[in-house]
Amino acid sequence: MSAGVVIAGGGLAGQRCAEALRRGGYDGPVRIVCGEDAPPYDRPPLSKGALAGTQEAAGLRLRDDRWYAEHDVELVLGRRAAGLDPAARRVQLAGGQELPYEHLVVATGATPRSLPGLERHAGALALRDVGDALALRGRLAPGARLVVVGGGFIGLEVAATATALGAEVTVLEATGAPLSGPLGGAAGARFAALHRRRGVRLETGVRIARAIGTRTIRGVALADGRRVPADVLLVAVGAAPDTRWLAPAGLPPDGVPVDGGGRTGVPAVLAAGDAARPRDPRTGALRRSEHWDAAVRSGAAAARTILGLPEPPEVPAFFWSDQHGVRIQLVGEPHGADRTTTDGDPHSDAYATTYWRGDRPVAVLLVGRPHGLAGARRLIAGTTTHTDPERQAA
Repeated sequence: MSAGVVIAGGGLAGQRCAEALRRGGYDGPVRIVCGEDAPPYDRPPLSKGALAGTQEAAGLRLRDDRWYAEHDVELVLGRRAAGLDPAARRVQLAGGQELPYEHLVVATGATPRSLPGLERHAGALALRDVGDALALRGRLAPGARLVVVGGGFIGLEVAATATALGAEVTVLEATGAPLSGPLGGAAGARFAALHRRRGVRLETGVRIARAIGTRTIRGVALADGRRVPADVLLVAVGAAPDTRWLAPAGLPPDGVPVDGGGRTGVPAVLAAGDAARPRDPRTGALRRSEHWDAAVRSGAAAARTILGLPEPPEVPAFFWSDQHGVRIQLVGEPHGADRTTTDGDPHSDAYATTYWRGDRPVAVLLVGRPHGLAGARRLIAGTTTHTDPERQAA
């Protein structure tokens, strides 16, 4: 009997890979190895609905028990992939069990980064799984002082949700503006203004020296000597790919390079989702994406490779975020853009910014304009003609 497909990782990319395999007619064994005790579930709501208490943990599941039974997909719960023997085609699990495979899909996701001085503090919370969301939710009583270290998407989403719950929120960001890395300084300044209008205290250009308190958080000390009081501390400074377990097999520990079909440099081993580092077809750079849409597409692409199908056509990158009731969407890749144009009032909650490289639009940021998504996708995909509208320069 064939050893079948082992999917290491119980997140969205792994789930979509299993679905695409069965939909494509694959009839061999399919096993999903989940490091958590829970079956695969959706993670974007962790910083929004699950944290707000409007979505129950059970409602986050990507598929119910009946789906796994009907599609003959085995869930190996509470067991984390810990090693790989590519010559023998076997995956070692934490605790000693080994699973043979015909094809292995590495979809182990990413783990939250910490900060020096905070990594050993029991009161410094992270947000990666449903348990983290429930633990944080339990501490966000009205009036609680929440300090969020990091002004990325997770940090800002949590700040927005916590503010709606009545918490007093402070966001501490090391750079000059939140989201300035992926979106640029001008866009970052606008998101800072959005949060400040909603009552979030947002400090930029600050560094954390240490946590104040022992078992109980009392606040954080900044490198400039100031102290920020806190009842709850969330560290949201990004995530690192959970691929160190692959290093002895010769794969990089900082994300696995893959082609458009998810193939790695190791025979019969593919990678998808946060664990993968695909090559940007436009720039040639290896760039990870931790967004929902990328996990869906890469999981399905790995399945197509296993099925012997051609790589899927390229589509523009896409992600979304919800902050203070404002839908934020990005189509394309702003990295390397040399200018922007903006349609609408950039100081309001509804506008669109187009990123240009020369005379080519490479990304569109939609803020409070969800109905503009289809047009933005056509524009970046090159299926519509375009001219520089000479809108208000950002």
